[in-house]
Amino acid sequence: MTERIRTTHVGSLPRPADLLALINAHDRGEAVDEGELAGVVERAVHDTVRMQAELGIDVVSDGEQSKIGYATYLRHRMSGFEIGDAPRATPADLDAYPEYRDRLHRSGDTVSYLRPICRSAIEYTNRAPLETDLATLRAAVDANGVQGAFMNAPSPGIVALFQPNEFYRDEDAYLDAIAAALKTEYDAIVAAGFFLQIDAPDLGMGRHNKYKELSDAEFLARAEVLVEVLNYALRDVPADRARIHLCWGNYEGPHTFDIAVEKIADLVLRAKPATVLCEAANPRHGHDWAGWAAAKIPDDTVFCPGVIDTTTNFVEAPGLVAERILRYTDIVGRERVMAGTDCGFGTFAGWGGVVPELVREKLRSLVEGAAIASEKLW
Repeated sequence: MTERIRTTHVGSLPRPADLLALINAHDRGEAVDEGELAGVVERAVHDTVRMQAELGIDVVSDGEQSKIGYATYLRHRMSGFEIGDAPRATPADLDAYPEYRDRLHRSGDTVSYLRPICRSAIEYTNRAPLETDLATLRAAVDANGVQGAFMNAPSPGIVALFQPNEFYRDEDAYLDAIAAALKTEYDAIVAAGFFLQIDAPDLGMGRHNKYKELSDAEFLARAEVLVEVLNYALRDVPADRARIHLCWGNYEGPHTFDIAVEKIADLVLRAKPATVLCEAANPRHGHDWAGWAAAKIPDDTVFCPGVIDTTTNFVEAPGLVAERILRYTDIVGRERVMAGTDCGFGTFAGWGGVVPELVREKLRSLVEGAAIASEKLW
């Protein structure tokens, strides 16, 4: 970034109503016209990319339009997963405040998805959806004259968090199997000419979710394994073609048990991707810039702070967006900062705190804020 602050986002965007009906029915195993579903997905991707291009987003995505959820979609591409019933860990901050937790459940503002469970060997057996996604994004990017695009894929750790293991001897063996299968997807995305974004909430949210019974020291020991496994799966992906998204959970809540960025920053920076997308807008992580400033940041790391909150329908003032960007340029310099969002706007199909019409306005404010910051920096 040598001329101005570039803009991007974390990936998922709201799906249109006709797509939601079809993709949810398909995920439930109901009879769906495959041709109709493919056509609706294709149109949704083109519309999503066009919207991003019109707003001035520099590095766009397909909005994860074809995916039911950012990690659970893999059961349609990999062997080994069956739908079943298994306990789900609730975030520690919701356990600690049951009145708020119960109100969330009553309101219906919680994620609902089919629970894939690993019950046999994992292999990447169905490349067709991946190849279709890559071709659809390429066509949409070319049609709209976009110069940069990325595609999301989950980290091995977040796949293990959402999909419990009932087959492999232990978690490490399970992670190794997931990583070996995910390498197929990682390599294909980069080979298609896109940036690969690794969604890794396991390094943040995992602490107060799956690993909430551990101490911080015990969690960090597990997180070292998660990073090691991820790096092995990325061994053939150039660092400058990969991004990693760190997240503590894309939900409105107390977040009082979120592990501090100071404790995990150096570990996250040991992951191979050269670009780090981090939360920087919501009230719990708006001050994380101080923790990053104290970390040992490699000279080639690019920061992409989330300067837009993805859990509230407030539309950020462009001036505030610019202020948030400047906090990070003060740390690593103007050439090593992009502007992004805290998380996705549709991490699971049909679920998200921000209504679609305001997603567009928030992205508009992101672009305007980046322009203000650029004027101050160049």
